[in-house]
Amino acid sequence: MIVALIVICEVGFWVLLAAGLATRYLLKMPRTGAALLLCEPLLEVVLLVATAMDLKNGADPSWKHGLAALYIGYTVGHGHRTVRWLDGHAAHRLAGGPPPPAPPRYGMARARHEGRIWLGTLVAAAVATALLWLAMLYVGDTNRTGSLQSWMYVAWRAAGIHGLIALSYAIWPKKAPEPTEPMDPRDPTKDPDPARAGR
Repeated sequence: MIVALIVICEVGFWVLLAAGLATRYLLKMPRTGAALLLCEPLLEVVLLVATAMDLKNGADPSWKHGLAALYIGYTVGHGHRTVRWLDGHAAHRLAGGPPPPAPPRYGMARARHEGRIWLGTLVAAAVATALLWLAMLYVGDTNRTGSLQSWMYVAWRAAGIHGLIALSYAIWPKKAPEPTEPMDPRDPTKDPDPARAGR
């Protein structure tokens, strides 16, 4: 049931997002569209309550409950950024707004951008850990909660790997390509064909 509910919440996230953006920009009803977008967190609340009830009804803690905690954590850490990114593109495509600024591609600006995304992953790991810890306290039996504890390691291992990737952009910043000098038709030495340049 928990896995099915995670799938339903994920589908519901995109359905609500599409409905909110369409209502906001196509139907010209910004308040209604904003209200639909604000319903997104309710999906995570439903999943959290269902997970707690499943444990209360005697279900053994398993990977399904750990996956639910990671899903909620990811939504908290990255959901707002995803919605804001899609909202900017919808405003541009559907309402004639300015194109959203592209993320930086080179240098330390790119490193800072990657660092901000990693902070979202850090928040996701912290939220998932807090939920898993509360679930372990709720169950109150260390012999049954080993799988939940293992999911804490999964969350922080993912955050650590993402952190190393983000750090690599600061240690080895990606350089912008060198600007190509336009060819001057009056200067034969800059002709790309060396055979013709020597004539």
